[in-house]
Amino acid sequence: MAAVSVFLVAGARPNFVKVAPVYRALEASAVFDVTLVHTGQHYDERLSDSFFRDLDLPRPEVHLEVGSGSHGQQTARILERFEEQLQERQPDLVMVVGDVNSTIACSIATAKMVYPDGRRPQVAHVEAGLRSFDRTMPEEINRLLTDSISDYLFITEPSAAENLRREGVPDAKVFFVGNVMIDTLLDQVERAAALAAWTDLGLQKREYGVVTLHRPSNVDDPQTLAAILDVLLEAAERLPLVFPVHPRTAQRLREFGLEQQVSGQDGRLQLLEPLGYVEFLSLLSRARVVLTDSGGIQEETTILRIPCITLRDNTERPVTITEGTNRLAGTDRAKILAGVDEALAGEPDTAPRPKLWDGQAAGRIVAVLEAAFDRTLAGA
Repeated sequence: MAAVSVFLVAGARPNFVKVAPVYRALEASAVFDVTLVHTGQHYDERLSDSFFRDLDLPRPEVHLEVGSGSHGQQTARILERFEEQLQERQPDLVMVVGDVNSTIACSIATAKMVYPDGRRPQVAHVEAGLRSFDRTMPEEINRLLTDSISDYLFITEPSAAENLRREGVPDAKVFFVGNVMIDTLLDQVERAAALAAWTDLGLQKREYGVVTLHRPSNVDDPQTLAAILDVLLEAAERLPLVFPVHPRTAQRLREFGLEQQVSGQDGRLQLLEPLGYVEFLSLLSRARVVLTDSGGIQEETTILRIPCITLRDNTERPVTITEGTNRLAGTDRAKILAGVDEALAGEPDTAPRPKLWDGQAAGRIVAVLEAAFDRTLAGA
């Protein structure tokens, strides 16, 4: 029996954290022949080596090198270049993760593809069904469209099944497998803690906070970004904060002339270059509190049981609130500072993890696909 050929697609840095355990599980299977595809949606030469090394990933066999640009430019380049790879290599299955432009572009290209012999490749979406119910978020549109054309939808939490059912997706396509990002976290957290990255910054464990900020709604408007920075500076009077600055955010700080606003704070708010995965996880793992607008960090802090103040009015990951450590604050100064004060006053949270967030999600995904393709190849 010929191996089932799989394209495993990643485009943005967080995608590699998600695809790493899936890649290893596919590699270990006798059923699949996996090709790692990097669209190049996010590419940082300095960080790429560390990401592949940290995550035990090989260099991608296919690199589309699309680079940055507007949504239309980037999506168009991915569609064009990925379609060429589909035509040339004719994979049986394309696996996409998350909700970035690479996710939707590669899904559309695959869903429309017909090979010369009449075969059609299938689409599997890892981290399907998450909904913020905020269609001003580009990621929400990507999630909705990708799920509507996927053949396999692998979900991380029960709310995702409810969302997909409400949208008319047949239950037979939906598989509750857990969270592949947590697979990677549990695999790397001891190594990350041993790195003790906080010591290089002159910090003591559990006596600092971590900040991340990159959502367009938070960083693309100068008044909104300035207001958030003001709150961060006020929070930094309560405990030191470290802020690895996303490239998008760094660009906006320069464009809006806000760099001076956060400089000269006597180390209370330290702005850092972007960090590799293990180095960032090291900082995260011993933080007292995290302030973020990242969905993935809401999940990671839930497992690490670290208070998370989300600088958004909604979340597509409600389990991080109902069973995790997450609280929504938006950009409301009082809510943000109240969250910091509560974190400083509280004891460590020891509640159990969300169901199936146990480090075995990738294995469950591959088991589902093995069973499905075994039936297909057998003519069932």
